[in-house]
Amino acid sequence: MKSQILLLLIAAVLPSNACAQSSAQGSAQSKPAVSPVAAAQTPDPDAFYHLDPDSLPQEGVPKGEIRGPFTLPSNAYPGTQHTYWVYVPAQYDPATPTSLMIYNDGQAFMNPEGDMRAQNVMDNLIFRRELPVLIAVFINPGRRPDQPEPNPTEWGDHTTNRPTEYNTLDDKYARVIVDELLPVLNKQYNVLRDPERHGIGGSSSGAIAAFTVAWERPNEFRKVLSNVGSFVDLRGGNAYPDIIRKSEKKGIRIFLCDGRNDNRALNPDGSYNQARDWFYQNVRMMRALSEKGYDLNYAWGMNKHGQKMGGAILPDMMRWLWRDHEFSDDPKNTLERSFNFPMENAAKR
Repeated sequence: MKSQILLLLIAAVLPSNACAQSSAQGSAQSKPAVSPVAAAQTPDPDAFYHLDPDSLPQEGVPKGEIRGPFTLPSNAYPGTQHTYWVYVPAQYDPATPTSLMIYNDGQAFMNPEGDMRAQNVMDNLIFRRELPVLIAVFINPGRRPDQPEPNPTEWGDHTTNRPTEYNTLDDKYARVIVDELLPVLNKQYNVLRDPERHGIGGSSSGAIAAFTVAWERPNEFRKVLSNVGSFVDLRGGNAYPDIIRKSEKKGIRIFLCDGRNDNRALNPDGSYNQARDWFYQNVRMMRALSEKGYDLNYAWGMNKHGQKMGGAILPDMMRWLWRDHEFSDDPKNTLERSFNFPMENAAKR
């Protein structure tokens, strides 16, 4: 009977999402207190998360353009290249400097049938002036020319340089974004040089990679969006809370999102590896950042490892991260009180 209850408990909490990392067979520790009866009766935690209307195309909202794919050769990781796409909002004016948002695992964030659909979120919120006009980049993990492009089924953990780039606590991936990607963008688009106007985000290993870019280069990136971040012991990521506590506070704003059923590291043999418990390690990040006084927001749901909850709340995460964009409270400013149409459309109104 006890073995049946244990199997039910494990089945309720182990991940089944395509982007889930495999649990480690770590040293045995005592299991967290969980009710076997409650676990056995719990339905699929992801089934209760649905896309916000702001994540869907809306009639009358100008659509931005996604340009690409483009290829970015890498000096930080010799022999590899990064595929990326550029989102250009309909309101972009080359004469006006614009903000910048980077999405790691770009193919997942821009998938029109996926869980995030970031291009729709940006279309809708820029139109209503809830986001600044911003250029966005969807960038995939690096790969050799002979390796396949990541896709919705295989994000690249077994086929690309993703594990090394995203999970290692060094400055190499920051060099890809800051030293290799930004100069190309700056030549093609009028991007603000202000780090407060630069954001970066991702899911799972893409989320810890986003944090690492801002941590290593806070003079270039100050906004971080983290969904089910892999702040676990894949390549030492669980060290971040202690590193944060011991380091001088950096000017980073971060939104953490995770779920109570995200890869809880309960192994089939009954052991528990706390260093590979995704939710627990995200909570540790929250506590460390809070203690140091960081500009922090977070949301804990019931989701498993994936983008179901992150996609459902992406519009709110983006609003919060970019809440300090310029606005006018002048009641006579009719332009500010109108929807943000492209210049040619606005001239006709």
